[in-house]
Amino acid sequence: MGKTVMLYEGKAKKVWATEDDALCIVSYKDDATAFNGLKKGTIVGKGSINNRVSNFFMSIIEKRGVPTHVVKELNDRETLVKRVEIVPLEVIVRNIAAGSLAKRLGLEEGIVMSQPVIEFCYKNDELNDPMVNTSHIIAMNFATRKELDIITKYSLIVNEVLQEILKEDNITLVDFKIEFGREKDGTIILADEISPDTCRFWDSTTNEKLDKDRFRRDLGGVEDAYKEILKRVMGKK
Repeated sequence: MGKTVMLYEGKAKKVWATEDDALCIVSYKDDATAFNGLKKGTIVGKGSINNRVSNFFMSIIEKRGVPTHVVKELNDRETLVKRVEIVPLEVIVRNIAAGSLAKRLGLEEGIVMSQPVIEFCYKNDELNDPMVNTSHIIAMNFATRKELDIITKYSLIVNEVLQEILKEDNITLVDFKIEFGREKDGTIILADEISPDTCRFWDSTTNEKLDKDRFRRDLGGVEDAYKEILKRVMGKK
């Protein structure tokens, strides 16, 4: 199935229409951004790695009862997906204090929390994706109470599944960001991606960062970290 018109270009992906109105093609880029686009760069090979790793994770998540947008991986960088209306929320699931949570609450990075923490942010780059609570979401019609319950349920399942997979690879899942979409009939499904761009992955032995934080914090070795995730997650698959 070929691409027709580009529907959207974001910081990490391009989305193309196809001959089928219900399907589109996501093309992953090597472009890297941080801090809502204030920092920009390139991570060679990132697009291919994110595409393959994300599709692998989503295939397992789908088997565990969370519907996803993935239809078929077309090549290293492109995937055929279901066309959805994106719910304007970033869902952040945190297992260990890091990043903005550690800074906001004055916590030492690395503190393991007694249970997963779910945060919601309104998807709006101009406003720097502000955090919102359940009341905001329902009052502003970003999602209904029923949709939010489904999103929360699915997010916790995703967390459990990812932790199980990554434990075998000696990787600690610190936190991650996911997004959901609505199909034409209103069904909520997991969309976007699950990759080193959207997750914090730490080596379980050394706590070495194996994700986009190496780019954000100028730690070096960014390409090697992404390759290491691909090797561990998919090297034996």
